[in-house]
Amino acid sequence: MILDEIAARTRKRILERKVYMPLPFLADRLEKAAERQADAENKISEEKARAGFEQSLRLPGLSFICEVKKASPSKGLIAEDFPYLEIAKDYEAAGAAAISCLTEPYYFQGKDEYLEAIAQQVSIPVLRKDFTVDPYMIYEAKLMGASAVLLICAILKDEELEEYRKLAESLGLSALVEAHDEEEVRRALASGARIIGVNNRDLRTFEVDIRNSIRLRSLVPDTCVFVSESGIRTEEDMKALYENGTDAVLIGETLMRAPDKKAMIARLRGDPAGQANRNIF
Repeated sequence: MILDEIAARTRKRILERKVYMPLPFLADRLEKAAERQADAENKISEEKARAGFEQSLRLPGLSFICEVKKASPSKGLIAEDFPYLEIAKDYEAAGAAAISCLTEPYYFQGKDEYLEAIAQQVSIPVLRKDFTVDPYMIYEAKLMGASAVLLICAILKDEELEEYRKLAESLGLSALVEAHDEEEVRRALASGARIIGVNNRDLRTFEVDIRNSIRLRSLVPDTCVFVSESGIRTEEDMKALYENGTDAVLIGETLMRAPDKKAMIARLRGDPAGQANRNIF
């Protein structure tokens, strides 16, 4: 399965990074960065920083997590021209609640530098979209300026899901815990997840069906933020998800392929004139 292949490659990548930057040194950099932040006049508490991502997804209507993505294993190169900062700023201007930025380099052609630059240039939260397989990556995400990390049930054990979520929250980060089926939703809830994303793409076959989110929505209590991920292409998709109680949507390829990303967001939110700058649903 491609997901196992990506996870294995990520483990190798992180092992190589640890040689050059062992965890104690990374943690020391993070501590020094926190001290500098504490001295700044606009210091934000860790609790507020974590709540920022979660609260952004709890706004009325469907909140948008808009993805900055150059390529994917299933679609190959999506955006040959990749002005990632311009894309992120367009998303923010169009009313995105948060941005998802790929940092996985081999299958998605992501870079840490993309996230670092975006986090410095926008005022909305940024999710590090990567295949978190080691606590090291959570420390990295914090140093990059991310507000949240992705934890994928299919590549993590139960104890890892809980450990990584707690570590993220201790560093002031939110954790988006991703599931694909009933059992993974159960595991996400058992881990204490506050934000659960259902991936509409079956990573074994790459088939996409947004009814997967609709089917699994009832398993997630309203105390959790419910996010639908992948395959969201039309206003009709948005309406179906909204009517089923979805809190937020993570949209990547549909936006990345749109020549006018602001206009596409407006159409998806049911505001083709682009005047309301909010969700109609």
